[in-house]
Amino acid sequence: MSNSTISFTEELRNRSDDQVKVLFSLRPDLISPVPTDLMALSARANSTPSLLRARETLDKFRLDILSAISSLDEPAPLLQILSITSKEAVGAVESLWELALIYKDGDGYRVPSNVRTIMGESPAGLGPKSSRPVDFAALEQAPKGARETLMKMVWGPPKGQIADIKKAPPAIKWLLENNFLVPFDSQTVLLPREVAMHLREGKVFKELTPQQPALEGSTRKQKAVDLAAIASISTFVRWAEELGHNWSDEPPTSLRSGGLGVRDLKRTAEHLGISEACAAFVAELLYIGGHIVIDTDDQILPTHSFDVWLTKSIEEQWHSLVTLWLETSRVSGLIGKSDSKNIAALGPELDRGGVSTLKKVILGVLKDHLELDPTLDSMSETLQWLLPTRANRDYAEWILREAEWLGLTGQGALSTFGLALITNEELGIEKALPKPVDHILIQADNSAVAPGPLTLELANAIGTIADIESRGGASVYRFSETSIRRGLDHGQTGDQIKDFLKKISKTPMPQPLEYLINDVAKRHGKLRVGSTTSYIRCEDEGLIQEIMHDKRIDHLRLRKLAPQVLVSDVDSNELMRTLRDSGYLPAAENATGVLVTAPQVRRAKSRPKPPRIISEPTSPNETLIAAAVRALRAGERASSHKPREVPRTTANETVDLLHQYIEERASLTIGYADTNGGVSNRLIDPLSISLGTLVARDHATGEIAHFRIPRITGVSPAN
Repeated sequence: MSNSTISFTEELRNRSDDQVKVLFSLRPDLISPVPTDLMALSARANSTPSLLRARETLDKFRLDILSAISSLDEPAPLLQILSITSKEAVGAVESLWELALIYKDGDGYRVPSNVRTIMGESPAGLGPKSSRPVDFAALEQAPKGARETLMKMVWGPPKGQIADIKKAPPAIKWLLENNFLVPFDSQTVLLPREVAMHLREGKVFKELTPQQPALEGSTRKQKAVDLAAIASISTFVRWAEELGHNWSDEPPTSLRSGGLGVRDLKRTAEHLGISEACAAFVAELLYIGGHIVIDTDDQILPTHSFDVWLTKSIEEQWHSLVTLWLETSRVSGLIGKSDSKNIAALGPELDRGGVSTLKKVILGVLKDHLELDPTLDSMSETLQWLLPTRANRDYAEWILREAEWLGLTGQGALSTFGLALITNEELGIEKALPKPVDHILIQADNSAVAPGPLTLELANAIGTIADIESRGGASVYRFSETSIRRGLDHGQTGDQIKDFLKKISKTPMPQPLEYLINDVAKRHGKLRVGSTTSYIRCEDEGLIQEIMHDKRIDHLRLRKLAPQVLVSDVDSNELMRTLRDSGYLPAAENATGVLVTAPQVRRAKSRPKPPRIISEPTSPNETLIAAAVRALRAGERASSHKPREVPRTTANETVDLLHQYIEERASLTIGYADTNGGVSNRLIDPLSISLGTLVARDHATGEIAHFRIPRITGVSPAN
């Protein structure tokens, strides 16, 4: 074991280029930007934000080993680490060293100062070391209840509460007198680390899990998985198309706080025939992709990029959406789940860090267990081992649900298409899709069955006059008063709708459906809505009176201007929607009083503004890593050849370096700016930092001096 202590910076300096490359690949945040030299690298690697990111990459076994090392005196020999953990810890120790979460000092290992901070005051549930000797043989003569008291604290937390330490029960009083417990304050006692380790029989943990737990679930056939997945892919793309078209026809209005209101979400879900959670998820993906946007007038409308997206093949459409899902930090599962307030779809409160990593890890687990539909409990247990700092059961449930909606999985197991996506291979979706059909089968109950996926033109056409009731190998459409009205709003007449259905149906049109179309067409447009803010014009004065006395629409504040004219303060779109919800069938007219029958293709005036994504550092390529190492070595040589020049450091790096030098009690040179803007080098011994000021002994005067940290331009080792 070395007689002199080696610093973290010196240990990094002694690493080979290949070892530094490994460090950069494992901790990509250290490379952006490239550190000026090894001193700057050590400061960044020992900074709290970087250490927290590195800790999040650890599995449970490596995290437990790091906790165990943090509980030992430094430098801790490898044999001692193995003795308190397990022999399988050799690989974990090597991995922690590669990550620079521990560093070597002779035959032992040390922990960088800030690692102890992020691991907490009680690593592995162990309390502080005792300042007094402990005679463990005395436990044999301990009074009744003493050992039981210790065993309650032995696995942590190492704190115990009593009413008054001066009036402690006999058992606790004996433990205090014999140093098996130490007082913390008048009501708190601590279990010393040595006592806990003795009672744990020299092991830090009750049990360690070096291996990932086995994933349990139901076995599926890959062919069945892919059939379910391709159906989901086709269906999800259709949902996205329908939502965009529907919001073009009847755009919802965003909330004042931003996002989609509960009522509009419910209406959209009913139109698509899916759950509100699924509708919110579809809307979120279109929003993230810039295909829908909250416009300047607060209406939520499709953008022109939605039209471009519609021109692509199903495979391209799906790939663009699922790629967004993999990378986004927004969690649609949170919508409506908050205890304090309702989190809205498209709102600003859905960002959660680390979600993208969780998705990729879950897909990676499914990739390693093809044809397996895992149980949620088993997947949660696996995630708790793989990502103990990020695992969340609710998030896992939502991710698995969304993967099924998207067709990444089928019947719970990873599909061939999901596997191709994460391995960057050809998707093969177009080949797997069934051939589209160009006809439907109208039933006697005002429904129609499509015996396969409809052609794009036919699907868009029938989507304006019927609502999808169910999907699968054969889709079921339902004709209703509302759906027929929607077709009439798109400029079709009743006769045109009947002729279209007779042309595409292999079965005759039933009489009830013909009567329904005739009835709606006859009533459609009898009531007309325009803009004053808005007005209602109707030649049927009886209908005007009915509307005036309808309590369901009192909130419209309708006023009668003439026997056949009513006006309202709400805009025409809201007036139309409310009247339709109340059972009326109004039609729109333009400023000249002409009935608007042309189909409206409404698009947002503003440009797409996809929400920000909390990005996570990605592993840089080998070329970039090699260039960074060369730049780092060049900076190190420049620092050694120009001892009088102090390299400039950022404010954060300056503070981290100063803390490091204070801890190491080392001299350093700082660049210090005077009041006139001139910079001079000062050789100092740093002592402490307080209120933005560095307190240090200045070698030039031999006196204690105070240096304002904002005026320190750089920090480097003393020459």
